Amino acid sequence: MIRWSTAGESHGAALVALIEGIPAGLSLSSDTIRDQLARRRLGYGRGARQKFEQDKLHVLTGLRHGSTLGSPIALVIENSEWPKWEAVMSVDPVPPEALLRDAGRGDNQELARNKRLTAPRPGHADLTGMNKYDHSDARNVLERASARETAARVALGAIAREYASQSAGITIVSRVVALGGVSDTSKTVPGPADAAALDASPVRCLDEAVAQAMMEEVDRAKNAGDTLGGVVEVLAYGVPQGLGSYATPYGRLDAELARAMMSIQAVKGVEIGDGFTTAGRPGSQAHDEIVRTAAGVRRLTNRAGGIEGGMSNGETIRVRVAFKPISTVPRALRTIDTETGEATTALHQRSDASAVVPGAVICEAMMALVLAEAIQDKFGGDTLGDTRAAVRAYLDRIPEERR
Repeated sequence: MIRWSTAGESHGAALVALIEGIPAGLSLSSDTIRDQLARRRLGYGRGARQKFEQDKLHVLTGLRHGSTLGSPIALVIENSEWPKWEAVMSVDPVPPEALLRDAGRGDNQELARNKRLTAPRPGHADLTGMNKYDHSDARNVLERASARETAARVALGAIAREYASQSAGITIVSRVVALGGVSDTSKTVPGPADAAALDASPVRCLDEAVAQAMMEEVDRAKNAGDTLGGVVEVLAYGVPQGLGSYATPYGRLDAELARAMMSIQAVKGVEIGDGFTTAGRPGSQAHDEIVRTAAGVRRLTNRAGGIEGGMSNGETIRVRVAFKPISTVPRALRTIDTETGEATTALHQRSDASAVVPGAVICEAMMALVLAEAIQDKFGGDTLGDTRAAVRAYLDRIPEERR
């Protein structure tokens, strides 16, 4: 059984991540994890924070000489800006005067971070979190609710995708299909061979004309003091049939993927396969007919997105995820001061115009974590060799006429 968790605040000393259940013998290096963290920092529309946040990684446990040990893997991702936040985010009480001086730059913006935040931002967890946990300072909420936490997920996802690849031959790629009002209407779905080209695109789009239009859309929003959302698509190739289950609601693979994607900050919608489009089709055009081909039993189409009855069916798993625009809008939105009840405007502390592109990388990580959990749940194994052998035995025992 694979379990994972994260801890840490956006401007705390570090993010912490822990994953249990990865078998022994998985080939893994810290550079593999760093590479995925670097991909998360890229993308057109990202702000200055990504330039100075270096995601300094430490692998503390569970890995020796490039191979997993079968024990829990613990990671730490240091906050390179911690010296500026040490007093504000101190775990121990600090004297009041420590919060009355600037943290290095000597300007009002730098000094403002030391003050209690009483203007909750629309679209964030601030106000409801303050009420739920009885906090008078919104920073107690926003530091954990921040999407900075996804760096820890991407680090864990790097481990999970290696397990999915080395145990079952699974490859995961992603693209941006909509950014703001610009959509990629191409019917061509990218495959594993396109991974490098997608990474090279500032907006993870292979159509150069569409990519240029997306970047122009981001520029317009940034110049207008606004932000943009969009839709990303994540595809998993080589997934063996039978991951997940129809037997119980909690074992359904599509339900687990939807839950995982919806847990990402700023995600407001998830679609498996053709999803909402299929809802408007007649039944005769909604399902994937089964035929025998030279390569074996296949579906003529993949409208179901590789999942039928809560189980992977051997086709490419395809999930689309909708991200809302970043809630912290440079053109400040109206809110209230929680101390006085008076009208005010929300604080703006970041400069990203869009986080859709890195959102695709985060969705890849969540796809990998769900598939890794499903693989371990079905095939088990204390070592990678055990899992591989179980996968082969399972596929070999499927009768030829159904394979």
